[in-house]
Amino acid sequence: MGHGHPECPERLLAIESQLQGSEWDHRIVRKEPPLAEDVDVLRVHPQSYLDRLHAAVPARGYAALDPDTCLNPSSLRAAYRAAGAAVAATDAVISGEATNAFCGTRPPGHHARIDTSMGFCIFNNVGIAVRHALEVHGLERVAIVDFDVHHGNGTEEIFAGDDQVLMVGSFQHPFYPYSGTRNRASNMINVPLPAGADGQVMREAAEQIWLPALEAFQPQMIFISAGFDAHEDDPLGQMCWADEDYHWLTQRIMEVAQRHARGRIVSCLEGGYDLAALARSVAAHLDGLTGDSSTHPD
Repeated sequence: MGHGHPECPERLLAIESQLQGSEWDHRIVRKEPPLAEDVDVLRVHPQSYLDRLHAAVPARGYAALDPDTCLNPSSLRAAYRAAGAAVAATDAVISGEATNAFCGTRPPGHHARIDTSMGFCIFNNVGIAVRHALEVHGLERVAIVDFDVHHGNGTEEIFAGDDQVLMVGSFQHPFYPYSGTRNRASNMINVPLPAGADGQVMREAAEQIWLPALEAFQPQMIFISAGFDAHEDDPLGQMCWADEDYHWLTQRIMEVAQRHARGRIVSCLEGGYDLAALARSVAAHLDGLTGDSSTHPD
């Protein structure tokens, strides 16, 4: 994205540094993700959009797709790899090769609309994975949980009115992209929260609104748009969640998955821009996904 941009390569380096060492060696298996095929991407984005992206890739330097999102010569390949990770993770979890999966990739995806990039996002990674689960693997009910500080407007646009998909989530409001509160489809369970809302506010919203909706839907698989920018230390958001809140929420999602979806979860990294807070929060999230509560009492 360019020098000084918050969506930077150091985000993944911070996460990997947090996960190094014997504590994680026996709990997770790292895999290099493949590039997505165009057939995967075209389940969500039209050919005309792909053509525009390929035409926009610069030979050197940067090309702006919108005021927040740029391409350098390698960005589109990275976007194909991020989407490919989500697809490969879906295959691995459905086949039983993996219990669940976290895609620590960038660029993020949940702002990418059907034919428009925005908000650092090029391809909608979770959207592509959900379509893969529905159309390739034949699942009938899939849930998306989005807990980024920003509303996942692209994901909502893709699945609004689709009775095979339930999307639940919270986000700071009013805040970029200033969506998610009006003309919502019945399968969109959005919980806007005010600036300054702490983890207790989130937990109450989850217990009262998100989790009952997920239980009633009985998803066969759950996808998570895992943004960690609602953390109290994040420079872009104004929410006040802590590391243990991400662990608590992941555990609650895991409980739903175990009851209805054979434990099947694919989580994809979205936001999170304070490097230390991001790394700790991802570790707390993975503690929840692997069933470890020893370091994050709730």
